[in-house]
Amino acid sequence: MGSHEVTESTPLLGPQTNGNRSPVSVFEGRRLACAAILIAESLERVAFYGITANLVLFLNGEPFFWEGAQASQALLIFMGVTYLVSPFGGWLADACLGKFCTIICSMLLYLFGMLAFPFITALETRNALCGEVRAYPVQPSECINGTSSSSNVTCPYPQQYCSPVIFSGLVIIGIGVGSVKSNITPFGADQVKDRGPEATRRFFNWFYWCINLGAILSLGGIAYIQQNISFNLGYIIPTVCLGVSFLVFLCGRTVFITKPANGSAFTDMFKILGYSFCSSQRHKEPARLRNQEVCLPRPKPNLLDKAKEAYGGRFPEEKVEEVRALFKVIPVFLALIPYWTVYFQMQTTYILQGLHLRIPEIFKMSGEGNNSTSMNSLHMLPSAWLTMFDALLILLLIPLKDKVIDPVLKRRGLLLSSLKRIAVGMFFVMGSVVAAGILESKRLDVVFKKDTIDQVIGKVTYHAANLSIWWQVPQYVLIGISEIFASIAGLEFAYSAAPKSMQSAIMGLFFFFSGIGSFVGSGLLALVSLKAVGWMSSHKDFGNINGCSLNYYFFLLAGIQGVTLLLFLVVSVKYDKQRSAQRQNTVS
Repeated sequence: MGSHEVTESTPLLGPQTNGNRSPVSVFEGRRLACAAILIAESLERVAFYGITANLVLFLNGEPFFWEGAQASQALLIFMGVTYLVSPFGGWLADACLGKFCTIICSMLLYLFGMLAFPFITALETRNALCGEVRAYPVQPSECINGTSSSSNVTCPYPQQYCSPVIFSGLVIIGIGVGSVKSNITPFGADQVKDRGPEATRRFFNWFYWCINLGAILSLGGIAYIQQNISFNLGYIIPTVCLGVSFLVFLCGRTVFITKPANGSAFTDMFKILGYSFCSSQRHKEPARLRNQEVCLPRPKPNLLDKAKEAYGGRFPEEKVEEVRALFKVIPVFLALIPYWTVYFQMQTTYILQGLHLRIPEIFKMSGEGNNSTSMNSLHMLPSAWLTMFDALLILLLIPLKDKVIDPVLKRRGLLLSSLKRIAVGMFFVMGSVVAAGILESKRLDVVFKKDTIDQVIGKVTYHAANLSIWWQVPQYVLIGISEIFASIAGLEFAYSAAPKSMQSAIMGLFFFFSGIGSFVGSGLLALVSLKAVGWMSSHKDFGNINGCSLNYYFFLLAGIQGVTLLLFLVVSVKYDKQRSAQRQNTVS
């Protein structure tokens, strides 16, 4: 023990293995550590989807009565914050606290934000936090008939009730989720990293499986409770799950392998960039090579070259080249922003659209008393259940793709590069939003023909088109297929294109640009909600899409994704040719 420096903390508990004997299993001695991480992650995902699954329905309902566009924007902002803070969470762990302490602190922050939602669903605590509910302003007849613009009548509309508390809770949760997301995956890999790539691969398989297990449990159970029984209970359960997740992870400290903070690639990157931008003023004369050898005339250095020691800078050449490689990946992440903008519609505008379609009853409890009691006894299919098609498709298709499709394509030389698979994913996600636009056009046509039904969901009456919600299945299936191609291939491309020392930074940037895509979706919704545009500016009902043109918004997203796809195809072909040329030069 005294012959070498300790750079990491080994498990305090766990079996000691004989150095002369190979472990029977790659997980021998690490099962408790892996199990603690997988259980904690499953429960954390239950909590996360417990917030996102029915947030639009929750904010549409009593006593908040937010309009559909406002509720969708809130969820898009939350998702954006969740992904935007991921690089900061990774930096905090690598440069300051270490992964274990960062995850623990992030979970505490996460839990604090989660507590806001059980409180605002209870009358006494909600009044204390948000104040009394204001009466809905009386509307002039011109506003109800939609003729206010011609008669110059000002239409009063209610403000977003409890918005400071709701947005504060969502932002706090988003910061906690983002920091956990960026650290728990590599922390889990650290537990089995010394057992070889097979152990790492198997751990990631189980890790991804547990993520989807948590999503299915939350969407299947908690979403049902929220829609048909009680939002108070529906928010208490995920809060308790997160608390249990925190305790499981904290107790796992005795069996975890923990590594201290040893510096972040982001810190080196910003130092190199800062030095490069300021180097023109520091170096008045051309710098000479450090080895003082006679050299041929060198080409004029670019911005990053000025930071190299060979050009009189302060940084080794390999560090600067790693930053250069990082910047070569960023254009791909930029091209994925429209993809993520469409992808996050699955939990926002797709849900909003589903609430205005005919949702089937699961069963009807025998109610007594007045009509409202009978109506509330109807247990309907949760509209959030359709998002489970995405998780189920991933669970089913990834093994099929990995074990059957990809090997066959590889043997025939037809296996697509990661960039081309991203392009395929973009095509499918464009197909998803086109399908949503076509369905919305049909839905509005049914509404125009007055073929509507009043359905009570979460104590809110929606004036839904007499058109089955099952027509949304194609758009959910297409978006699930797109994730298998674009999202997974995007991560694969990032890891293969970046140096090993920059892979954590690449992962953070991947999530960062995903968050930008969510914010772009929120910004576009705000833009089309302006009165001058008018696509989402109807205030006739709280869902507010029967008098809107949500189909135009879907087609706008499809158009943006289509243009991006064409540009991406050109860039990807050029990039693949450059990579092939580099490999040939390396071999020769």
